[in-house]
Amino acid sequence: MTNTSTFIKELWLPTLAMIVIVVVSNIVVQIPINDWLTWGALTYPVSFLVTDLTNRRYGPAKARMVVYVGFALAVILSIEFAGARIAVASGTAFLLAQLFDVYVYNRLRGHAWWQSPLISSVLASALDTALFFSIAFYATPVPWVTLGLGDYGVKLVLALSMLVPFRALMHYVSPAEIKS
Repeated sequence: MTNTSTFIKELWLPTLAMIVIVVVSNIVVQIPINDWLTWGALTYPVSFLVTDLTNRRYGPAKARMVVYVGFALAVILSIEFAGARIAVASGTAFLLAQLFDVYVYNRLRGHAWWQSPLISSVLASALDTALFFSIAFYATPVPWVTLGLGDYGVKLVLALSMLVPFRALMHYVSPAEIKS
């Protein structure tokens, strides 16, 4: 099977989910809930669930494919719907944090079922938050440091709560056989 047909057959759903999550998050991150939080904090953490389930099912190479395609299309759409500065910040943070998530998840593969998704999401969320808020809102009147701290706090809570759907879907998302 060619890479294109494999991608279309196996990876269209996680890629579409990734694009939708990122574009929606880039729009709603511009809408504060309060001085510490934006709506994006509630939507974006789902992207780590998508990455971790893809990594579990198809392995790190295909998870990276989803990240790369999701990155490219989400940045293009985000320029249109959220503006260039948000798109650049999001694209940079997304690409680096998601690739880091894939790496950490894969390194922890084989540990207790909850360790790989939780630890990879917590660490990648820290990277994502620091990069996104510093690029998107630096030298603007937006209180980006407090929003970043609030955002990361919510991401920690959501990383824990994403263990529930991860565990529920484990039965349907059998693990990939990874060659050493």
